[in-house]
Amino acid sequence: MLSIIIIALLVNLLTETSESFTVVVPRDQIVAHVGSTVTLPCWISPPENAEVLELRWYRPDQFRKPVLLYQHGKIIQEESFRNRSSLTLHSDLSGGLKDGDVSLQLEKLRIQDEDSFRCYVSGESAFDSREVVLKVIALGSAPVLFPQPLDDGRVNISCKSSGWYPEPDVSWMSDERTVLRPGGVSRSRGADEMFSVHSWTAVSHSDAQLLSCSMSLKTGESREGRLNIQAIIFLDPSDSSDPWKAPFIILLICAVLGLVGLILYKYRHKLPVCEDGLTEKLIKEGDVNIEELRKHAVQITIDRERLHPGPSVSKDCKIVREALEYKPSGEGFPYELCAFGAQRFSSGRHYWEVDLVRPPNPSKEYWLIGVAKHGRFHSKDRSALTPSSGYWFLCSDGPNGFYTNSDPPVSLSLTPRPEQLGVLLDYDLGQLSFYSVKERKHVLTMSTRFTGSVAPMFNPGVGDLSPLIILDCPEPVESPVETPVESSQPLLSNSSALD
Repeated sequence: MLSIIIIALLVNLLTETSESFTVVVPRDQIVAHVGSTVTLPCWISPPENAEVLELRWYRPDQFRKPVLLYQHGKIIQEESFRNRSSLTLHSDLSGGLKDGDVSLQLEKLRIQDEDSFRCYVSGESAFDSREVVLKVIALGSAPVLFPQPLDDGRVNISCKSSGWYPEPDVSWMSDERTVLRPGGVSRSRGADEMFSVHSWTAVSHSDAQLLSCSMSLKTGESREGRLNIQAIIFLDPSDSSDPWKAPFIILLICAVLGLVGLILYKYRHKLPVCEDGLTEKLIKEGDVNIEELRKHAVQITIDRERLHPGPSVSKDCKIVREALEYKPSGEGFPYELCAFGAQRFSSGRHYWEVDLVRPPNPSKEYWLIGVAKHGRFHSKDRSALTPSSGYWFLCSDGPNGFYTNSDPPVSLSLTPRPEQLGVLLDYDLGQLSFYSVKERKHVLTMSTRFTGSVAPMFNPGVGDLSPLIILDCPEPVESPVETPVESSQPLLSNSSALD
């Protein structure tokens, strides 16, 4: 009989305790980005002063090791949340602890912070707790699209992006909003717990004009990269069985533009042909993501040991121009002024930038920038600097305009004149790309098959007031908290035709 009375008293005590106040939290889970600051709302109803209560935020089975403990006016933080956790207001109208607001604020969110958090409040005669679910996400980088020719005439488009959590969904779509089936998708997870994704698909020029690769999270946030397939021209001069292949491609493009006869006549002698029979690809695209390019930045300096007497180089081996005593050996561009980087590359991606103006002087009109095969550092005249000899470059020759070192050269029209040029060497894909950094424009991409190591190549030309300056690229700004912005662009998008 006595035991029954004791049990009844305990039940009554617990009932009174649970009814004295209630802990309230949102029903929905809280979603926040990696690196951000998030609030896990929690308050007492009816409101009462929580300064005299014990407040405990803890994760499952971690009651004795709380993320944050408020007791007797003092706060104790768990080691992994030290200097990252605090009590905060769940709304601007909240009165804080005195009004029963016991919300938790977490800063500099990590993937490892994703979990369930229990808000526990206890007093002398009452206690209650509720659970808040925190989901952490990371919006990855803008997808980068790379084209590669296939033997059957189609183009394999590779789409890569990194910095995602959780794993994103990948979708391919044509300009007619037709969903395309990917050829495959591979995912890898880094030490930072984030995912890198690589997808690919094969298309023909007749399939679509624009192709997009999109990666998205369940929250609806996404990144998209686009590529204009019609602006990709693949020429294979080694295919002697069909000498009309290249003119036929040009004819198709001109027909789309509606200027078949005029453009074909004007450019029929300017198609790129490599003497060594390697495939050369020229791509003209739109806005680029310079920050994405700078993730591959390397430090470049001039190699003094292999320097021609003509160029003058600064002490830090970053600035090059013609020497005061230099006298041109003849008319035309001074190819003998080529200087070469001390760095050698035989794999991977490498990016560097070159400044072509020093205010208040105007932008340089004469320069040559590219790469050369190691051991081919004896620049002579124009005829010796061909892809088959181990040279690939873009040249600005004053009134003669811009051209590549194809034979015959491919002329380009660049307006405005680049003041800062970015160079991306993708050795494994066999691509050398040039970018106008300030305009955030892709100039062109040359494609070949590199063998052995290659080094950067610079020529300051003659007659400009501004020198050629190799820049130290700024560190890419990687904000872990990213929201979709309409102006964000992939490396390749919005194509225009070759001039």
